[in-house]
Amino acid sequence: MVRGKKIRTRGKIPLSRQFQIFKGGDSVAVIKELAVVSSFPKRLQGRTGIVSEKRGGAYVVSIKDGEKEKKFIIEPVHLKRMGASR
Repeated sequence: MVRGKKIRTRGKIPLSRQFQIFKGGDSVAVIKELAVVSSFPKRLQGRTGIVSEKRGGAYVVSIKDGEKEKKFIIEPVHLKRMGASR
């Protein structure tokens, strides 16, 4: 669980993180940015999923929760690109 940021990383978020572009099928990790208010559940922290589509300024990410496939709408500032896409 992420509790806080280190001193040197506090403050303004890089614009490159806010305006990341993902394609459908990209593999991403959910890493909560503490400086931005998020509305997704805490249990998603550190999970990986597949980007399904773009919806407004956010992305629909399919994440396996237990045995079920669930879709969450997450802003790009909370996403980190993983290795190669599917």
